Amino acid sequence: MKPPVRAPDVSETYVRVNYSETDQMGVVYHARYLVWLDIARTEHLRLAGMSYRELEDAGLRLAVAEASVRYRQPARYDDRVRIRCWVRDLASRRIDFGYAIERADDDRLLATAFTSLLSLDRAMSFTRLPDAVRRAMRPVPDPVSLQLAVEPRKSSTHAP
Repeated sequence: MKPPVRAPDVSETYVRVNYSETDQMGVVYHARYLVWLDIARTEHLRLAGMSYRELEDAGLRLAVAEASVRYRQPARYDDRVRIRCWVRDLASRRIDFGYAIERADDDRLLATAFTSLLSLDRAMSFTRLPDAVRRAMRPVPDPVSLQLAVEPRKSSTHAP
């Protein structure tokens, strides 16, 4: 594995919505966002000088333990989408990533997301993140408010 460099605070990856990613309502199918998170996270690591393949060849596995997406506005066919990615937190055996998914042409925030990845060895047992990975992944404050918790909805109650 080549020596990592310091990852950018926030990386940007662009995708264009293709027709197969949309549902019958003409909007991007909700699960597709998880694929975009993976693409953005992979590119963030690559900008830090390491690829998933190199990490795996060195015996490290990064397994998604948690994922959360808050949908705000729909993405539609042929939209150019920007996925911003950053490291939110770093522990000895875990990396947490944050994401802002935006329509690139008007900067409209489409979704915010969070993933937590656990560090595993070849035997799929917990292991410490290598020092080189820890040096390359620098946690930064969220550039957008993720607001992932479900906010209580106001309900109207009518007395009988």
